[in-house]
Amino acid sequence: MQIPKLACCNFISEAEPLKAFALEHGFTGIDWSFMQETLPQSPAEESALVKTISSLRPLEVRYHCACKKIDLGDLNEGNSEDAMSIFRRVCGLVSKLEGHFLTIHVGLGRDTTIDLAWNRTIDRLADLVRYANGMGVRLCLENLAWGWTSRPELFEKLIRKTGCWATIDLGHALVSPSILTQQYRVKDFVIPQAERILNAHIYHEENNERHLPPKKLEDLEDRLRMILQLPWCDWWVLELKEQKPLLQTLEIVRKFLQRQKKQIGSDLSRSTT
Repeated sequence: MQIPKLACCNFISEAEPLKAFALEHGFTGIDWSFMQETLPQSPAEESALVKTISSLRPLEVRYHCACKKIDLGDLNEGNSEDAMSIFRRVCGLVSKLEGHFLTIHVGLGRDTTIDLAWNRTIDRLADLVRYANGMGVRLCLENLAWGWTSRPELFEKLIRKTGCWATIDLGHALVSPSILTQQYRVKDFVIPQAERILNAHIYHEENNERHLPPKKLEDLEDRLRMILQLPWCDWWVLELKEQKPLLQTLEIVRKFLQRQKKQIGSDLSRSTT
């Protein structure tokens, strides 16, 4: 069994207490989110961020770009070009921070795809993947609770046609209209691109953009077992931004992993007798 790295978000604004919290509770990484308003705007701000990220060692850091309504496939050509400029800048920043993984979205913050162009999204996302590759960054597309990436068949096409890697968000998947209507199952987000998924966002479900923790292991067990079987998904982000629900989720995830270890040990013991 591959033991996943458990990461928390940068939900504490100061690096020193964030690092202390992560180490105290046994996290091995930080999933650092950028929003448009928090991106460094000058060389001095970039240098300060480099120093901040360096101070988090020995924790591993991966990156998440949560810029709302910034889309490569925007029907407005100017907006689309601006989006490409922003995402390229973020890729360059991640490379400068010695990072190798960046999660992005299609349609984040929108309640309609009417102002997005499918073919432009495919073409420009493929261009961005190539650009990120040149920077030594693996670009990962996350499934959202609504829109194109909330539909397993379109999520698969976006990944396959662009060469993107993937981040599977378990809470988004659960509340996807495709799942709620039983047109698809949660595992349909995973099966077609099992070898492209590098990261998982773990919590129970999203409700009005709020991430809710599981109340018991059974809330998450099937989904955790699903991602545990993925060959390259070794980065599990407990994506909750308040301490109590985060630690509640951590306890449940650890209980799951301990059970899996015991089961494997039991299976090995039987196979050698």
